[in-house]
Amino acid sequence: MRLSVATTMFPSTYNDRRLKNVSGKYFEEFEIGAVYKHQLARTITETDNLLFTALTHNPQPLHLDAEFAKQSEHGKVLVNSLYTLGLIVGLSVADTTLGTTIGNLGMEQTEFPNPVFIGDTLSVSTEIVDKRESKSKPDRGIVWFRHVAINQCGDIVCECLRKGMMLKIAGGSEVE
Repeated sequence: MRLSVATTMFPSTYNDRRLKNVSGKYFEEFEIGAVYKHQLARTITETDNLLFTALTHNPQPLHLDAEFAKQSEHGKVLVNSLYTLGLIVGLSVADTTLGTTIGNLGMEQTEFPNPVFIGDTLSVSTEIVDKRESKSKPDRGIVWFRHVAINQCGDIVCECLRKGMMLKIAGGSEVE
């Protein structure tokens, strides 16, 4: 039998799905309307954009070719929007889902109202929009997260509504 890293590192807590010493929040800890302003911000480098674009096999010259991008309406290379989306979710993880999520169920209403350029620094906030218990599995619930990223000028560069499956503290048993 192969053991995963999680069962090897947390043998007594992994089986009941409530890991100790995690910074993420469990389903019961999220309050609708709560807003988290994530402390971690990130300045996007040329390497970030180049690696992500190459790893995803996206040949769009707006992301890779400075000479081509100079001729565009923006006049310079645009950061790959899927990198931006991944980054804003990633910046939210430590405060929201680290060690307490089962996985993402979907993303919708994703918009990029302003471009992101190399050298921009993004900050993220997350609002808890809704939540409900799972209808089929009592040890979990679904939480809707609205992520908003702004650049160093205060312009919104990305918004996304993400739905995540979250563990419950009680592991499905009744809590009084």
